Amino acid sequence: MSAQPARRMMNIGDALALLREEFPDVTVSKIRFLEAEGLIEPQRTPSGYRKFSHADVERLRFILTAQRDHYLPLRVIKEYLQAIDRGERVPPPWEAASARGPRRLVAAGAAGRAPADMRLTRRQLLDGAAIDEELLAELEEAGLVRRSGRHYDGDALAIARAAGALGAYGVQVRHLRVLKAAADRQLALIEQVIAPLLRRRDGHAEAERTARRLAELSLSLHSALVSAGLRESLGP
Repeated sequence: MSAQPARRMMNIGDALALLREEFPDVTVSKIRFLEAEGLIEPQRTPSGYRKFSHADVERLRFILTAQRDHYLPLRVIKEYLQAIDRGERVPPPWEAASARGPRRLVAAGAAGRAPADMRLTRRQLLDGAAIDEELLAELEEAGLVRRSGRHYDGDALAIARAAGALGAYGVQVRHLRVLKAAADRQLALIEQVIAPLLRRRDGHAEAERTARRLAELSLSLHSALVSAGLRESLGP
């Protein structure tokens, strides 16, 4: 990497600030993880501090977008970036993934959530959520992440990603058990409400619509209650 004027370089906090607006969940730990995996290579000062150029920040933005919007594993993103670094003309990795079939890690649409019927290998889940084997094993042991046969679905990816992001703030898997218990209670309430619909011969479709609407309302209520509690705790 060629030397660049000092005024054009920034520390890891500056780089994080540029990315946070678009990627609010990105953390210093995440950037360090991507460096350890060989996807980025910021300069180092003689005392060992990282220095990022604007090109480094754009590279990070590409990586984070490929993960968030296209659910690509880090291995695929890394291979693409290495090809670009060699001067090769290659299509974006999500185009290649899409051409290989619908069950690959492809875009999930504007909602930003992985489709529930997505099928992921263990390696794809680890790469897509940017977590390690130890954390995934803990999540599985706690019943937070489950697999069907040898594959995981989009919900498992969303849970693993959230757990990894919370871990950057010191939230451990044991702390997440209370959230799992709350989710189970919400599910039990929804099942109780839709039970009469399921007993009707033609009620399955209505039961599904009702369950999804109840889930949305429950999430909205939960968010409002947490927000109100924070205001009381933190003050005006």
